[in-house]
Amino acid sequence: MVKSSKGFRSRSRGWSTKGVREKGSPPVTRFLRAFEIGDRVTVRLESSDPHGMPHPRYQGRTCTVVGRSGRAYLVEFLDGGVKKQLIANPVHLWPVQDAPRADA
Repeated sequence: MVKSSKGFRSRSRGWSTKGVREKGSPPVTRFLRAFEIGDRVTVRLESSDPHGMPHPRYQGRTCTVVGRSGRAYLVEFLDGGVKKQLIANPVHLWPVQDAPRADA
């Protein structure tokens, strides 16, 4: 048997597959979103843009914006009582009130 790949996007068929009407790149406005420090955001990975993508284990996580790092945002959340930080480009972040459901 051949050893299976353990890359960053291995076993990603479920979360990375888009529906028929959402295929391709998202609109430019999603890349240019601006968030303020203290805003609540949800990590929703955009599979067509791998740049600045957090690890897939954080898909669906609700976080707070705590800063910027270049054009990316520094977001913070609690994971089992421990504060963690992620760096993510704005295309992978959604404002909490606008976040689509996970099954959409």
